[in-house]
Amino acid sequence: MSDDPESPIESDRVPGAPHPRETRRLVGQDAAVAAFTRAAAAGRLHHGWLITGPRGTGKATLAWAIARWLLAEAGTPDLSVPEDHPVARRLRALSEPRLHLVRRSLDDKGRLRSEIVVEDIRKLLSFFHMSAAEGGRRIAIIDAADDMNTAAANAVLKMLEEPPEGAVLLLVAHQPARLLPTIRSRCRELRLMPLSPEDMAAALAPLDVPGDPARLAALAGGSVGEALRLAGQDGLDRYADLVRLFATMPAMDRQAAAGFAQEAAGRPGAEGDPFDLTMTLLDRFLSRAARAGLMGPPLPEAAEGEGALLARLSPDDRAARHWAAAQADLSARARAGRAVNLDPAALVMDMLLTLAHGPGGTDAAGRG
Repeated sequence: MSDDPESPIESDRVPGAPHPRETRRLVGQDAAVAAFTRAAAAGRLHHGWLITGPRGTGKATLAWAIARWLLAEAGTPDLSVPEDHPVARRLRALSEPRLHLVRRSLDDKGRLRSEIVVEDIRKLLSFFHMSAAEGGRRIAIIDAADDMNTAAANAVLKMLEEPPEGAVLLLVAHQPARLLPTIRSRCRELRLMPLSPEDMAAALAPLDVPGDPARLAALAGGSVGEALRLAGQDGLDRYADLVRLFATMPAMDRQAAAGFAQEAAGRPGAEGDPFDLTMTLLDRFLSRAARAGLMGPPLPEAAEGEGALLARLSPDDRAARHWAAAQADLSARARAGRAVNLDPAALVMDMLLTLAHGPGGTDAAGRG
């Protein structure tokens, strides 16, 4: 199934969510499902499929559903396979001999690698060679393909150029632009879209996610994975703190700003990366502010009072351009700060003070 099926660390699992192989229903991606099943029914099953789209929209869930459907020879138009089907049971147990999973593996010290290395792809080549005598369909899932280093990517490219008999490669990619153009050109793309609020509610309902589902869906931007991450890191509460802080503009409350910035440095026992969460929330706030100047405050609100605040801070297209530019600038500053290991609290505090000037330079409402 994979190079290390017993590892307790699964780099392809969203914390707090079932693994994609255990997810029975893919919500809101009917167009991608139909495109694949039509191709299969017409005998145009390509050997390489690139599954793209924003994080958390169901790309890995689709890859596992395709693998389950192909190996079970289900033939259904919606990729459904009974839960008690032998293939479905083996996939859940990571014991299906006709499927190989490639994901970031552990190094010789037991630490999770930051990339997929060429040794991982060599194990995939061995899988295809060893299973060739058995014949029939064989599936490989690479999650995520944009985690591959250069040597690994070149090895996959050679496989796509000379595909093994009966092989289907499913490449999950969050940022397909990072892949070699020749890899992209040798795959057929299935692009998944952000989920609608209704689909987000349907996807989150069985997961028992803490917090207001509507606000969580609004803040997550149509990504179930992002909603789970935000819920697991108290993202809604942190965003509410951010909204209250910006409500003090143009004379931003320095003490409250300092407290918010300090949270970005981390708390004892905190899950995830507090700085990354803080930057994500700042980015979402600025994005929603830019949108408000063009289309009015977004609904539903992601925090109490957000709508009225965005209407005040971003009343027109001039303000929208300011917040959009601020979003791009802060993203670049965050990357640069991370690269040189700047103090997260100091970096966030500097960003907040910069944003406090607002579109007009000294007045957050744009009056100058």
